[in-house]
Amino acid sequence: MNNKLKESDLYLPIKGFLKNLGYQVKGEISNCDLVAKKDDKTIIIELKLSLNITLLLQAVDRLSLADTVYIAIPKHSPIYKKQTSKVKKLIKRLGIGLIVVDMQEAGQYVEVINDPDYYVPPKNKRKQSTLLKEFSTRLGDPQKGGSNATKAVLTAYRQRCIRVAQYLSELPSSKGFEIKNAINEPQATLFLRDNYYGWFKKIDRGIYSISEKGMNELPEWVIKMNKLSL
Repeated sequence: MNNKLKESDLYLPIKGFLKNLGYQVKGEISNCDLVAKKDDKTIIIELKLSLNITLLLQAVDRLSLADTVYIAIPKHSPIYKKQTSKVKKLIKRLGIGLIVVDMQEAGQYVEVINDPDYYVPPKNKRKQSTLLKEFSTRLGDPQKGGSNATKAVLTAYRQRCIRVAQYLSELPSSKGFEIKNAINEPQATLFLRDNYYGWFKKIDRGIYSISEKGMNELPEWVIKMNKLSL
């Protein structure tokens, strides 16, 4: 067994497990490692290599975003192996669920140890809305849950900016409303004006071209777009 286990190694086994139950699953949505949806039910799962206070605090905080929150750890996690009954008792009292992943050479096996059954705090409607909007508008599942959050993520916002930059890369310049109509992007003008990634350059009033930075960075992001795991 490879000792250099990463949090993101837990993602695909759990994603497969949930997909078999009919859930749609995506990673790294609004800083949540894994978000799954089925009908009106939303599940958040936080992935960690060991059980610690940081993970528990994080999971309890996620209860403001979804009714059902789990933490997932490797089955061989030391504290879980040594104090299984106490861990189960604590998890249950916190109102969160526990999933363990048995990481074997032959395959990974997912086991739900505890399902949440009580303690539902008030929801943060604004943050919940942000999470669900990002989930529904992001194309595919390009980011493994548990991967390095400090690296740039292919969010729904970035995906839409990429489409605008792609269109501009083939023209000397264009107006926002022309791009809006050409690629069916209602917020094209807003993306150009805000220029969050520095990919666009204002030529004249309402007229933009792609910047040098945009030309340099666009190919890498287009490759990532084309590799979306649907």
